[in-house]
Amino acid sequence: MNTEHRSITVSDIEVHIERKDIKNLHLGVYPPNGRVRVAVPLLISDEAVRLAVIGKLGWIRRQQAKFEQQPRQSERQMVNGESHYFLGQRYLLQVQEQPGKQYAALSGRRCLNLFVNPNRSTAQREAVLARWYRQQLAELLPALLAQWETALGVQASAWGIKKMKTRWGSCNTVSKRLWFNLELAKKSLPCLEYVVVHELAHLLVPNHSAQFKALLDQHLPHWKSHRALLNQQHLGHEDW
Repeated sequence: MNTEHRSITVSDIEVHIERKDIKNLHLGVYPPNGRVRVAVPLLISDEAVRLAVIGKLGWIRRQQAKFEQQPRQSERQMVNGESHYFLGQRYLLQVQEQPGKQYAALSGRRCLNLFVNPNRSTAQREAVLARWYRQQLAELLPALLAQWETALGVQASAWGIKKMKTRWGSCNTVSKRLWFNLELAKKSLPCLEYVVVHELAHLLVPNHSAQFKALLDQHLPHWKSHRALLNQQHLGHEDW
């Protein structure tokens, strides 16, 4: 699928345009910072996009205000006593310096132990914790994918985990490859399940039409509450 990316500014709001082979215009405001993205058919002009955005300015600003008001963690220093989240629950970080293997592990009640080599920088400690988050998410996803591939009657060709700035997940409907945001490891299981179902459903309906929403209603009746929970839980600190 041919895709063209560019940005325009409308009333001091940066709008990211994605032109591709679709039939209708789709406008969205995305976490964590209220980024505005408009997916449009290939022949739609910038001026047509501008007019569409102007017509939705009130709604866009309300959505951005919601993201601005969400609880957000301060910048992580990776020191003892910091709060970190896993599956929607808050854990207190305990850093232990030692030679040898570097890893993270849960222990006791709401304690997240981080074992690192002496004199590691904040970024190096973050990398160890990020690796642990990735491992946990990689262990959780296969069962959910198998369950919902069967329920929906679809089959993803491959899936992966990566950091994404504006999406919780993505689906390439041509290659049938799925990507999941690493930050999902910090969210509750209903949130993770919602994203899995959402992306797999795109293998049946590639857009966010009424047909797509009806499909979610059929298979995951509480998907709207799961989506709301996903966007209400603490956001990580990111300098994106």
